[in-house]
Amino acid sequence: MAITTRFTTMSMLALSALLTFSFVSCDKDEDTATPAVSYDHQHAPTQFVASGDTKFAYRVLGNGEGVPLVVLSPLGSTMDDWDPAVTDGFAKKYKVILFDNEGVGSSTGKTPSTIADMAKGAVAFIKAMGYSRVNLLGFSMGSFVAQQIALTEPALINKMVLTGVGPKGSEGLSKLPEIIGGGQGLSAEESFLYFGFTKSEASRAAGKQSYARIALRQVDRDKPLSDESSLAELTAVLGWAQPAPDALKELESVKIPVLLIQGKEDLPVPVINPTNMAQHLPNAHLIVYDDAAHASLFQLADKFVKDGSDFLGE
Repeated sequence: MAITTRFTTMSMLALSALLTFSFVSCDKDEDTATPAVSYDHQHAPTQFVASGDTKFAYRVLGNGEGVPLVVLSPLGSTMDDWDPAVTDGFAKKYKVILFDNEGVGSSTGKTPSTIADMAKGAVAFIKAMGYSRVNLLGFSMGSFVAQQIALTEPALINKMVLTGVGPKGSEGLSKLPEIIGGGQGLSAEESFLYFGFTKSEASRAAGKQSYARIALRQVDRDKPLSDESSLAELTAVLGWAQPAPDALKELESVKIPVLLIQGKEDLPVPVINPTNMAQHLPNAHLIVYDDAAHASLFQLADKFVKDGSDFLGE
């Protein structure tokens, strides 16, 4: 859905810059070899797989057996914007697949401006990798994409772990521009803390540690999003925020086991959203973290990995 006219292109790009958890990335050469050993977040080589005209960039962490865990990124993020404490944590037990969707980071193609089309891209990537069934970990925008996949390609999903999550028409998500406006003028680190963490000393300290971990990888970092991709992603998220009276009813058809994890003080996607979702998803469980906000999975990485791994292993 098109963005309302009160948002100019420049203002949307400014919002996207504030929203992103991204760090400066660098170019790299293609590497299509399949890893023969278990890689961690900092050292996993970037590989490419083709689907149609798109080359999807991806990395494989760990070498666990069983159903792989495919990670769906939030707004403005690439493979390098995930906290290694989360990805490496899951990789101790599972094969973790990071990837850039169409037009994002090092992947080719044009970034879609709707969640529905992003879901199609994610499905194309999963099938190109040869997987007939996967687990999904979706954060924020990634959780929106995961829901869409569950509605259109349910047979592809074994289980889903969703965080920073809300249904179509999420309560409070339309206030995103106001929330971002409150963080204007902050440094990159302070913007990260403002948007993803609470004001408590404990939350901010954990946020600073997460920020440092995300910056650890210095070699072969992913390409940052282009302005065009940033605008397309923001358009998709604001489109998801538009009123959708039947959204919760629609989720009643999703029979897949779903774990919803949310920070109690999430600003862009208030906790009422996963609370409502848990009442309509037939096979869902909700966990709420106290003194945590949108990036609760980074703040409480060890707990998040344990809760997610226990759920996936059930």
